[in-house]
Amino acid sequence: MKIRQIDKIKTPRFIQQIESILNPLEFLERSAKDYGDIFFTNPFGDLETLVVTHPLDLQELFNPTNKILDAPGAANELFKPQLGENSLIVQDGERHQRQRKLIMPPFHGEQMLIYGQQICDITQQAIQHLKVGQTFIARHLSEDITMTIILKIVFGIEQESRFEKLKNLMTTWLSLNSSPLIASALLLPSLRKDLGAWSPWGRYLRKRQQIDENLMTQILERRQQVQSSRFDILSLLIEAKYENGESMSDAELRDNLLTLLNAGHETTATALAWALYWIHQQPQVYQKLLDELHGLNTPDPLKVAQLPYLTAVCQETLRIYPVVLFTFPRVTVRSVNLRGYHVASGTFVTPSIYLTHRREDLYPQADKFQPERFINRKYSPYEFWPFGAGSRQCLGQVFALFEMKLILATILLNCKLKLEDKAPVTPTRRGFLLAPKGGVKMSIRDEIN
Repeated sequence: MKIRQIDKIKTPRFIQQIESILNPLEFLERSAKDYGDIFFTNPFGDLETLVVTHPLDLQELFNPTNKILDAPGAANELFKPQLGENSLIVQDGERHQRQRKLIMPPFHGEQMLIYGQQICDITQQAIQHLKVGQTFIARHLSEDITMTIILKIVFGIEQESRFEKLKNLMTTWLSLNSSPLIASALLLPSLRKDLGAWSPWGRYLRKRQQIDENLMTQILERRQQVQSSRFDILSLLIEAKYENGESMSDAELRDNLLTLLNAGHETTATALAWALYWIHQQPQVYQKLLDELHGLNTPDPLKVAQLPYLTAVCQETLRIYPVVLFTFPRVTVRSVNLRGYHVASGTFVTPSIYLTHRREDLYPQADKFQPERFINRKYSPYEFWPFGAGSRQCLGQVFALFEMKLILATILLNCKLKLEDKAPVTPTRRGFLLAPKGGVKMSIRDEIN
């Protein structure tokens, strides 16, 4: 087989960095058009990385028997200001595997039924505050719901005053991600300048410190009060033991609670806002989904989550605009041949979820929202992979999809919404995420009694 050379984007590095922050989709789509399935780029700092989009290349790279990729925690240093140095995401090797093994069980198993009813109840309470004729922003509604789910189901906060304090703190802190200055600083460490409490980065860090202090108080109190009958995820993690019999330290618990907040709040809220947009932008999708929901004669959350068209709507939402554009960075531990392209050992690789999801050979008319794709075809984990792949694959993906389906079902069964955005809603960068610009403006048409 003839060895082909991998192209490097010819645009100057600083232009690539500006474009990847301000116009990430245009930058990626143009790069794929000009350079194909595989190319080198410099979107973040000085590090040259290989962008990979073809399913066959992804399968070769991520196949665990091949042992081609490592997922070093050092490659995720960008996330330390958000998540802390004890976060699962910035850990290496054995420590990463130990933490992952300990954190995963609470997001599966019998407690999902308990969580399911809580998710429906929280959603029901949130939409009761909406009035007929009232205009609202879908992202704000979904953020309110997912934040409450995080605080009550994950953190197990019951005291109302503490709930409100943490909710306000976290909402303010996370909203700073929408600032171009903060988004740039998160992506480019050289821009992180703490010039005092009134500077953008200084404010970001101080809000984070306040959250740390509140979480630590919650952890210390929970250690003293922990009961085997509690099913919130913090309580389960406090009780969980590593194989050597040790528990997570307070710092590990705090940083991984922040990780679960960042990984499970804004991501799901963003996907929900997109889903509400697409469902109400296409009346035939709305009607087909509503018919399916009305055809279910049980409120059992587990049955709702198994509905095929609801599942397809959620999958297509995550396909057309995946919440994150790339997986976590990897590095090749040995050289590999990808369909004739030689990739050297020690190459940093950033596979692109977005570009794979926009391939016309996989998804004809890829810019169209068509849930039927997922009814008519089963895609491989290298063709549809909104939660990443390999050892860094999102460990909460089962919970996230479960949560997304139940929130959508509860909203659609309890109120009729109208899309108020007249022009098509476009994506925009929000920190590390891809969110609907403007948040999706909607109104309540009627309540369903």
